[in-house]
Amino acid sequence: MRYAQKSPLPPFTRGNYLHHFMKLPISPASNIKGTLTVPGDKSISHRAAIFGALASGETKITNFLHAADTDSTLKVLRQLGATITEQADGTVSVQGCAGQFNAPQEALFCGNSGTSMRLMLGVLAGYEFKSTFSGDESLSRRPMDRVSVPLTEMGAQISGQGERCLPPVTLQGGNLRGVCYALPVASAQVKSAILLAGLRAEGQTAVIEKTPSRDHTEQMLQGFGATLDIKVLFDGGREIIINGGQQLRAADVNVPGDISSAAFFFAAAALRPGWQVTVQNVGINPTRSGILEVLEEMGAKVLLDNQRQSGGEQVADVTVIGAPLRGVEIGGSLIPRLIDELPVLAALATQAEGETVIRDAHELRVKESDRIEIISRELRKMGADIEEREDGMIVRGPLQLKGAEVTSPPGDHRIAMTLAVAALAADGDTILQNAEAIQSSFPNFMEVLDSVAKRK
Repeated sequence: MRYAQKSPLPPFTRGNYLHHFMKLPISPASNIKGTLTVPGDKSISHRAAIFGALASGETKITNFLHAADTDSTLKVLRQLGATITEQADGTVSVQGCAGQFNAPQEALFCGNSGTSMRLMLGVLAGYEFKSTFSGDESLSRRPMDRVSVPLTEMGAQISGQGERCLPPVTLQGGNLRGVCYALPVASAQVKSAILLAGLRAEGQTAVIEKTPSRDHTEQMLQGFGATLDIKVLFDGGREIIINGGQQLRAADVNVPGDISSAAFFFAAAALRPGWQVTVQNVGINPTRSGILEVLEEMGAKVLLDNQRQSGGEQVADVTVIGAPLRGVEIGGSLIPRLIDELPVLAALATQAEGETVIRDAHELRVKESDRIEIISRELRKMGADIEEREDGMIVRGPLQLKGAEVTSPPGDHRIAMTLAVAALAADGDTILQNAEAIQSSFPNFMEVLDSVAKRK
């Protein structure tokens, strides 16, 4: 892989690698083959740090994801009084505040991390002080009303910009009461914010989700000593009930590899028959592993080896072997289980026979960017046949992608990585603008990709 190097690279440390590559040339691959690991799961890393700060005692987090988004969470927790140390081997130790956070002296800046802002709004909704949450330009366009509405019902006072409660957001917390809230859209972030607020609310707090979303919060709350009542409803949904007044206890957390990061390598291997990649120690939580089912349905071969439990999460070594692909339909209850992987699946679908239909995915329009619009536009620059729909896309294939100059929105790591994967199957070089967006979740992504991509 060829890089447009502006100056000699310093030793790689936590995200400085991609600062040199705002404009990155990527040449096509003749083969994808290799074994690799990916960074720790971003969702679990955020939650482990937050729960550790809320708990009494010291929490040690191994394989913590060190990236821009998770660093935002650590900075916010430090502002609130948590003592956090980071070891040379990547381990993070959090000395909990036993539920006694300090009022912040300045705005809590969350960078580009929607998870940091939404979960911490839930945490601080139960504290009787005022706090202001801000973010970068991208996060300032992301609505917080899905969180502010239920938290307001619980008694918090929240104000943001406009009807959608855009950041910066001001919160006056305290004196919460339990509610029963049915999520209008499956969202693990909203569910988590409500449950975290419920820890300090009077009485019971219940969250009803028609379609189950990722359940890391429920699993981790129980791992930190909280008592939850989780009921499966007659329509396949779930009700999660938490009693207020519970105190979390420190618990060590071993973070598995992030399946959302591994997804880019799975898709890369599936681009061509015979290409193969193995990702070791990756989380395969059933609420997150929808991409493996879709890859198999499209025709790729998926193998799970060394399956085990680690810290309450299912983990395995996952191998994907490319084979002739066919178009599929992706929608319904599957969407929450692979929402972050839909852009790279759209890129993969350009190499599949027939139509791939992605529906029920309107949530993609309110991520770090409007991912439906952006990925459709950028893949069309490479020759893809994509029809944009309000809640998804129709991708027709197979066709030969061609190298082009494509642009990721600033801060949208998943679009940048998707375009890098698409470039592997293109005829000619691709120029990726804003490649530095990748550091939000996977700072050394291009290095790892280069380790398994054989060049033409």
